[in-house]
Parts: sequence; structure tokens; C-alpha cells
Amino acid sequence: MPSSAPPKQPNNPLHGITLETLVKELVAHYGWVGLSERIVIRCFTHDPSVASSLKFLRKTPWARDKVEALYGVMLRDVGQDKVAAD
Repeated sequence: MPSSAPPKQPNNPLHGITLETLVKELVAHYGWVGLSERIVIRCFTHDPSVASSLKFLRKTPWARDKVEALYGVMLRDVGQDKVAAD
């Protein structure tokens, strides 16, 4: 009988990370202004909040794709910063 557990994805940096965590980490790293400069969408540029961003991103796949891609860039940048500091 096959297992119903999802397959493990050790090389996927988004695996197991909620959209809310992703948005909060991006805001902590870039701030709302920096985030809105990198991804120009209304939920980041006009009265931004995590709640309004989540509502928009959950129903707008192209915007979510951009946010996930930026998260990957941020992870690479943070990783390079750690290597440079060592």
C-alpha cells in the first residue's frame, strides 16, 4: 500500500515554509519599501500588511511566483553574506 506522505524535497528551499513565513522573512530582510521596489504590486506599495499580502498572493499565482523567486535570491544573498563573514 503506497504511503500518503508527500515526497521529501531536500533541495527545495521552499519546502515546509508557509507563505506567511516567507512574506515575514522578506519584510524583515528588505522592509516594505525594499520589497515594493523589487516586486511592484499594490499589496506591497499601498498600505502594506502581511494579511493583505497573503490574501492577494494566495489568489494570484504570478505574484506568488515572483515572491518565491525573490525569497530564493534572498536565501542565496544571506548565504553568501555568511560565507564572507567567516
